Amino acid sequence: MGQRRETCDERADRLWVELMHEARTVLTAVQLLLAFLLAVVFTPAYGRLNDTDRLLYLVCVLCGAAAMAALTGPVALHRLVTGLELKPEAVAWASRLVAVGLALLLGMTSLGLLVVLRQITGAAPAVVLDATLVLWCVACWIAPALVLRHRHRARPGAPSSATGDRLAARRRG
Repeated sequence: MGQRRETCDERADRLWVELMHEARTVLTAVQLLLAFLLAVVFTPAYGRLNDTDRLLYLVCVLCGAAAMAALTGPVALHRLVTGLELKPEAVAWASRLVAVGLALLLGMTSLGLLVVLRQITGAAPAVVLDATLVLWCVACWIAPALVLRHRHRARPGAPSSATGDRLAARRRG
């Protein structure tokens, strides 16, 4: 299989577009969940939550707001550095922000589900079910990438990753 033949700028542009598509997808999920979470405090059911569930709910909402900030961060970054010829660095920073946003989305989802499950099943079963969800998300989000990265490294003559390229360039310079 041949490698892409693109300049550093072309690669940065392509990676930026791909990252923005990914961020748009996950940001929609965060916006929907956060909107529902923000409405919950105005319902009678919220008044029936105990102190533990209210604390879990509070942390859940804060994770949602932080996820929204992390996932919209790349847009602000792009606006603030456009024209400064910093696209490769902006892509790297934006990628980190999206990764943080995904982690916060997982926190928001698992905490929100934990509050709901505690109402349905009680505390102990809720924790088991919620932990199962977290493991499932990790399996879906991380395991396939780890398998592919391992297979990629095992191939003879496989090109290094973008991060590896940057680290190698820093070592040489």
